[in-house]
Amino acid sequence: MEDALLVIVDAANVVGSVPDGWWRDRRGAAERLRDRLAADGLPGHEGRVDILLVVEGAARGVEPVPGVRVASAPGSGDDHMVELVAAAGDRPVLVVTADRELRRRVAALGADVTGPRAVRR
Repeated sequence: MEDALLVIVDAANVVGSVPDGWWRDRRGAAERLRDRLAADGLPGHEGRVDILLVVEGAARGVEPVPGVRVASAPGSGDDHMVELVAAAGDRPVLVVTADRELRRRVAALGADVTGPRAVRR
């Protein structure tokens, strides 16, 4: 899917953007986000997308599903997302997060950034 937009989703940040009790079951919350991404894709985007959900901490080990790849960060999720953006080369990348420092870091590498609302519709 090299020609598709790579959409890297900061699972912890997107899940944490709505106080719906996610903290009681972080893995379950990440799985619900994964399933919503698989069903809805990137609302408002007409082209092909390659969705990569980055999980960390208690959510590590969430399995991929058709339409959503999952990367378990070995340490910091933010650092892992920066590495993924750097490894994408010239491929167009959109990072979904509200984390200001992460937004700054990935934008410096050429990625576009949007907030959690883009995938929480």
